[in-house]
Amino acid sequence: MPDVVDRVTRSRMMAGIRSRNTGPERLVRGLLHKRGFRFRLHSSSVPGHPDLILAKYRAAIHVHGCFWHGHDCALFRTPGSRTEFWKSKIRVNRTRDRRVIKETLAIGWRHLTIWECAFKGPQQIGLARTVDRAVKWIEGRRREGIIRSKVSR
Repeated sequence: MPDVVDRVTRSRMMAGIRSRNTGPERLVRGLLHKRGFRFRLHSSSVPGHPDLILAKYRAAIHVHGCFWHGHDCALFRTPGSRTEFWKSKIRVNRTRDRRVIKETLAIGWRHLTIWECAFKGPQQIGLARTVDRAVKWIEGRRREGIIRSKVSR
């Protein structure tokens, strides 16, 4: 299926997409801050420059967009144009995500992935519940965690 906008417009649109301080990331960290958690953003001291690190808990949190990280949920769909480009890009992102988790755990940090679909889309659990689960994980002892929508494909 051809793109619905011209190449210049699409390029401008894609250039405007952030990799840091995204909307989902700001929502999660805003609610964690309200609950009294203090954290650093995008620290280079932990592999993958996590969206949040809570040094007191040795916890690293990534808030992933379902499209960019190829999550198996209702929010992800491979684009109809430049399919091979997108499949390759998302495959590289997934490989990097797995490597970052391994490296984070290897240096003694804990790792939590919060997927965008947890609080956006048809199967969401809601933002408040997402943050409740994140708080429980942060204060707990589990080394690795994932928070996502009710149903994955």
